[in-house]
Amino acid sequence: MIAAIMQPTYLPWIGYFDLIDRCDHFVFLDDAQVLKRSWGVRNRVLGQNGETFLTVPLTGHSQSADCTFINTAIDANPKWRKTHLSTIQHAYSKAPHFAEVFESLEDLMAAGHETIGALNKHFIKATAERMGITTPFTESSQLSDVNGAKDEWLLSICRAIDAATYLSAPGSAAYIEHNQEAGAFAGSGVELRYQHFVHPDYPQPGDAFVGFMSVVDLLMNCGYGSALEIIRSGRRPMLTSAALKEVT
Repeated sequence: MIAAIMQPTYLPWIGYFDLIDRCDHFVFLDDAQVLKRSWGVRNRVLGQNGETFLTVPLTGHSQSADCTFINTAIDANPKWRKTHLSTIQHAYSKAPHFAEVFESLEDLMAAGHETIGALNKHFIKATAERMGITTPFTESSQLSDVNGAKDEWLLSICRAIDAATYLSAPGSAAYIEHNQEAGAFAGSGVELRYQHFVHPDYPQPGDAFVGFMSVVDLLMNCGYGSALEIIRSGRRPMLTSAALKEVT
């Protein structure tokens, strides 16, 4: 079984959904620390004047390890929700699939989630389902006997769900392999592999394609029905540690 583990980020980019789709079990690392100005609390959409960041305001947040996705409160004032919806509406009101996607975003904002983790997980799970992704989800906060720092923590999660292979985002290699190749996974019995995803172009207004936006951009321009096929077109074979070094 292939497992992937990621923090529940806000309105993730399309590569996040490729990772979900190509694993057998996806684990939200929801007891990880929330960092301000990280992808956990913000993402970007593409408007007429270029990219615009949407940031979720947090309440009583500090940079301590105690502030995790499951206990970090978001601002209860509805103003920011209205601002995010207004920004998205202004950016995509003429997009082919605006109506269906915007309705789902209105439902998200109306749900009244109190924590950043609940908000993000709602969007990710609902979007994956509407795309046709069937991968089951688990939350790291609900697993027992998982512990350790960084790569050891990831390994313990894989063992808790009986994963034979851990599929990691390539950006995590810096801390997984900080001390040695494959980090804690070396000799563990759990194979370490890295996602290889080449961002595909898709229909988008403007003369030049702009990538790495929130998945909202893909959905608005192409719809839920076509999104997964487009995402899968960017998929390449998984990489070993050595192979990752050759392509980066």
